[in-house]
Amino acid sequence: MDKIYDLVIIGGGAAGLTSAIYAQRAGLDFVMLDTASSMGSQLTQTDEVENYTGLGKISGMDLIMKFREHAAGMDANMADEAVSAVEKDGGLFITVTGSKNTYKSKTVIFCAGAAHRPLGVEGEAEFTGRGVSYCAVCDGFFYRKKTAVVVGGGDTAVSEAVFLSNICSEVKIVHRRGEFRAAKRLVDRLNECKNVTQVLNAELAEIKGDKTVTSVVLRDGRELETNGVFVAVGIVPNSGLVKDLADCDSAGFIVAGESGETSCEGLFAAGDVRTKPLRQIITACADGANCVNAVTELLNS
Repeated sequence: MDKIYDLVIIGGGAAGLTSAIYAQRAGLDFVMLDTASSMGSQLTQTDEVENYTGLGKISGMDLIMKFREHAAGMDANMADEAVSAVEKDGGLFITVTGSKNTYKSKTVIFCAGAAHRPLGVEGEAEFTGRGVSYCAVCDGFFYRKKTAVVVGGGDTAVSEAVFLSNICSEVKIVHRRGEFRAAKRLVDRLNECKNVTQVLNAELAEIKGDKTVTSVVLRDGRELETNGVFVAVGIVPNSGLVKDLADCDSAGFIVAGESGETSCEGLFAAGDVRTKPLRQIITACADGANCVNAVTELLNS
């Protein structure tokens, strides 16, 4: 008879590793499968993290290694296998990996994360982590009293421009349309920022620099000097493996609250892949803990 786990955790980032730590402490019979590799997390792309409580300044790679070492030190069951399919049959979840291994479980915590939607312009990939960022809350501090360009016109872009206006000496927000798509209250706040220049009906064509970003070039030929570029044109949730099992919103995020419960009984969502107002390392960890608590309650019910 095939082994049936209490829980399969899909994803090896902050949410997945925290889930593994809490599942081990709860005495669950589980396995954590990383969807990409042993370092499958956006966190590894972050040059410096300064807002994770208690650790001060640390690189994203070092932080994910600390998470992984913590889980490994507790003998958490982790397998570096990419997941290719998740199904539910007869009340059990069947998780299939790229190496054709099959894991049956009573519950699943899905924390495959999300990917920032790139602009796709020249220089973007080259300067990611060296002047190009996708999170002002995470990296804005490094541009204190410097100049920054924000790209986008939705709630996130406008919020990030307002946030950066309190840190940077000058902020330029570049949007391809003639008006912002963000909520009126956010646009009103933006209009009150004296050090923010709105560059409308404009699109980025190139990001230039040497060791770090020095300027951006617009499609009309204008060049704007800047120390950093914050791309805020959306993120893409990695929810494809379970989109036929659980309800997702119009953007593809799995609908789940603080407990991580989804519309599919036994399937929980944690981290950036779920609907939530703030996507940060620390909130992903909190999601993992909440999901394991909900899993334990379900298994004991």
